[in-house]
Amino acid sequence: MEATVKFTFSALIGVSLLWGVGPAVAADSEPATSSQSETYQLRYRLKPDERIHYEVTHVAKTKTRIGGVEELAQVHTVSEKVWEITGVSDEGAMTFIHAVDSVQMTQQAGDADEVRWDSRSGEPAPLLFESVSQQLNKPLSTVTINPRGQELDREQHGGSVATLGMGGLTIALPEEAVAIGYSWSVPREIKARGEAGEVKVIKARDTFTLNQVQTGVATIKVRSEILTPIEQASVKAQIVQQLSNGTIRFDIDAGRLLSKRLDWDETVVGFQGANSLMEYRARMTEELVTGPVRTAKR
Repeated sequence: MEATVKFTFSALIGVSLLWGVGPAVAADSEPATSSQSETYQLRYRLKPDERIHYEVTHVAKTKTRIGGVEELAQVHTVSEKVWEITGVSDEGAMTFIHAVDSVQMTQQAGDADEVRWDSRSGEPAPLLFESVSQQLNKPLSTVTINPRGQELDREQHGGSVATLGMGGLTIALPEEAVAIGYSWSVPREIKARGEAGEVKVIKARDTFTLNQVQTGVATIKVRSEILTPIEQASVKAQIVQQLSNGTIRFDIDAGRLLSKRLDWDETVVGFQGANSLMEYRARMTEELVTGPVRTAKR
């Protein structure tokens, strides 16, 4: 059971930096009641030689109580990720290189001193963040997607493939033009370890709903649902960070994500014994950067 606790804490480190490096999967459309007849086609429209920057902020607090001993772990990460569009085919397939240019990281666990690091400062990274520092300003992956955001090809260049919440760099968009109130679902799998150390595959589903469209911007709600019954609290403690509940803003005309906000507020009782408790509170935001982009000092 000790491994479960370590998994929960270690997942906080760098997870927001590399968020979303897993593949997106196909969406299963599910029509919902809508009072509006106007429809909107949601498509990615990336252009060759573009460099698209996003600022990703992840704030998380994990409190555990085991045998009457309480411990608090906190993390605050701000990273600058970039997509470099290298080509667009005649069929509309878009290829881009995904990288992270800079990061500011703060972490504190229990009574230990707070550890801070800003990659732009030019200072060497603390040992805790050394693996993250080695991945900055380097291609993490080269990805090809179709206009619906589905991955056609991926070349991983090394580094972590940890994901937080939704499993893809992009969101899977519906095949047809949809009206406000329409929902579509994306199935995925989450892996966790059981009490005996075995790998368990948990089936889940992210459901997206087109909530509104205003001045060319679509607001999309997303909510995760676990489909596999989970009997072990230790397994649930591992997957709470992989659930997606929040809001996405998508620019219909420009064909790209404008912003994303995901929130977590989870409590798991008995994850390591009858009197144990884990509380996980977190927020992740991703914003398109339209002004000058900050860069790390050399």
